Amino acid sequence: MNVLSSGETFEFKSLFAKVFEGLKLKNAVSGGEEMLRLRSYEKILKLTNCGLVQKVGKTYRALEGIETASSAHRLARLDSAILAAQAKA
Repeated sequence: MNVLSSGETFEFKSLFAKVFEGLKLKNAVSGGEEMLRLRSYEKILKLTNCGLVQKVGKTYRALEGIETASSAHRLARLDSAILAAQAKA
């Protein structure tokens, strides 16, 4: 999500390279490069089907609202819902 949020257009190979390098820096690579490539491709297809990423030929570009698909955004929404429920009680 973070790589796509930059506003650039990427081919899958260069997009995966950036994601893989970022994960290696965080020591978060497990399961092998091929498995991670497959999971990344599935994720980009899911985002494309949801209308958050646009595919033109072999390139991908994030559309408005890509931030809403991130887990950080979902956690923030969950926190605000919990706080609202606590305020009502």
